[in-house]
Amino acid sequence: MKLRIGITGQEGFVGHHLYNTLGLFSDEFERIPYHTDYFKDDEKLAAFVGQCDVIVHLAAMNRHNDPEVLYNTNINLVKQLIAALEKSNSKAHILFSSSSQEERDNLYGKSKKEGRELLSDWATKAGGKFTGLVIPNVFGPFGHPYYNSFIATFSHQLTHNEQPKIEVDGEVKLIYVGELVEVILNEIRSDESKPLFIIPHTSVNKVSEILTLLENYKEQYFLTGIIPQLNSKFELNLFNTFRCYIDIKNHNPVKFVQHTDPRGAFVEVIRLNVGGQVSFSTTVPGITRGNHYHTRKIERFAVIKGKALIQLRRIGTDEVLDFYLDGNEPSYVDMPIWYTHNIKNIGDEELYTNFWINEFYDPADADTYFEEV
Repeated sequence: MKLRIGITGQEGFVGHHLYNTLGLFSDEFERIPYHTDYFKDDEKLAAFVGQCDVIVHLAAMNRHNDPEVLYNTNINLVKQLIAALEKSNSKAHILFSSSSQEERDNLYGKSKKEGRELLSDWATKAGGKFTGLVIPNVFGPFGHPYYNSFIATFSHQLTHNEQPKIEVDGEVKLIYVGELVEVILNEIRSDESKPLFIIPHTSVNKVSEILTLLENYKEQYFLTGIIPQLNSKFELNLFNTFRCYIDIKNHNPVKFVQHTDPRGAFVEVIRLNVGGQVSFSTTVPGITRGNHYHTRKIERFAVIKGKALIQLRRIGTDEVLDFYLDGNEPSYVDMPIWYTHNIKNIGDEELYTNFWINEFYDPADADTYFEEV
């Protein structure tokens, strides 16, 4: 039997990543549909809760000009969830996203701590299971600038001709959203109650250190196409986060500098401060390659002969982005993580494509998931 999992706040930053990652384990988990309107209708919320073996409660307000509104909103969301659990006589395993701000003297932290305690009390009385996740600062792709993370804000500003400003240059304890999702999945699989589970951070950096790295990514990658040196898993995650804030529609395809003389043409395909694997393919007219996505890999498609259509679609969305490339004007498109992509020969001759990816191919850990664009 598959474990039926519902996510309140599924539309949010962490919820979006958790929902999509659960989809990679479709033989193990069933995702129960959720909509924000459920918290406006007691019957719909109870029906949703009644279908779930596990509920990850992420729905919350993170910022508001009036702290009282923020506090009341978060507490009321917890109370509504508890009422739905009681109405449906649920014994689901509830995982609640609290914050490392629990111990700070602010109403957001207070709302998280009190919400965790309310759900823990419900589990004790109802015979359910409860895990209270105290989460450090989270960053990653698709976070909302000026809301989810200063990294999202800085990345957005640097890729949109704005200059970030450091308000307080303190040390920040961070966890990448993919690492957080992995922790949540481990807790779901363990099926154990942990009323207070402090999730350890995976990196500690000063704000200025992170800004320096992001500015380097702008200078090297965004402006000149150079793949920067990535010295740690944190830097890889930060770089992939930065890349998602580039305006894909207007940035791609990126034209190469082509040097021609009587002998022919010379094109420099890629400059690397990091390793990886280079390969090439020939594709006959009408054939499509790809239709897959990656969750961590950096990849570049460079067309050097023939005509191609490269298509991208972000997982969980419907918009398909079309990019037309021609070997007479060599150019490339880089594949953002969590975007399914393909390449099709739309010309009358063989298509020659050069591929670079930042790690060797390992069939045991391919990070390649098939989905039609």
